[in-house]
Amino acid sequence: MAEHSSDYATWVGRSETAVDVVTAGPLDRLAATLDRDDPPFADGDPVPPLAHWLFFLPSAPQSAIGPDGHPHRGGFLPPVHDLPRRMWAGSRVSFPGEIRVGDRVVRRSVIASIREKAGKSGALVFVTVRHEIGREGEPPAIVDEHDIVYRGLEAAPAAPTEVVPAGAWRRTLTPDAVLLFRYSALTFNGHRIHYDRDYVTGVEGYPGLVVHGPLTATLLVDLVRRNAPAARIDSFSFRAMSPLFDGNDMSVNAALPDADGRVRLWAANAEGRLAMAAEASLSGTVPS
Repeated sequence: MAEHSSDYATWVGRSETAVDVVTAGPLDRLAATLDRDDPPFADGDPVPPLAHWLFFLPSAPQSAIGPDGHPHRGGFLPPVHDLPRRMWAGSRVSFPGEIRVGDRVVRRSVIASIREKAGKSGALVFVTVRHEIGREGEPPAIVDEHDIVYRGLEAAPAAPTEVVPAGAWRRTLTPDAVLLFRYSALTFNGHRIHYDRDYVTGVEGYPGLVVHGPLTATLLVDLVRRNAPAARIDSFSFRAMSPLFDGNDMSVNAALPDADGRVRLWAANAEGRLAMAAEASLSGTVPS
């Protein structure tokens, strides 16, 4: 892949701007998807952490969709044509402010870095996009550094190896095709690995429908919100370690907050093996 390095370098620093209006409907439907009993959202209510992923959704026409359900390569992101698998590898999100229902918000995105690596499973390309979101003319309320990884079809899915304990806070669930479809619909995500069983098993070689990385991350944040409802989440970061699949039990876990309000979180598969590692920083009324 060395021949692409100079081409990829020209994409670093590229930027785009999008505008959206925060509405209650997607937030209500996310709460339903997470099995929360929140009252309906109303104008002025703050957007829960990570629910900004329900806005600024892609709008590629159907004719521009590729065979995997993503838009054709190119546009804002670099055209990594030789590595067809594209996954959300992780994010680092801070919340210096809040966006609220009814706000007209602006997202400014820039390609912060592109890194090529040779992993155990073959060539990899990591693209980091920095998003700053807030009301026009105000400092960013959300800063989201999003890591995307591209890999080849021949690369075997990462196998979880580390067995992790149950957390002091813990929730177990069995994701099914309906849950994955609902989250795909909420985020207008056409990636076929989340809903097309014939495609995901026959073309990409996974044993089942893949649970979205951001859905797992959202379940981890939801675990914090359930157990520390009076605390403010100031930042959250996660790294996807191995895939989770529909029809199999999974758990989201957290250790108790430390003296500085830091919370270590993780998701595990049915065998208790690590699927996602995460950390949150809390302030306000933090349980101990």
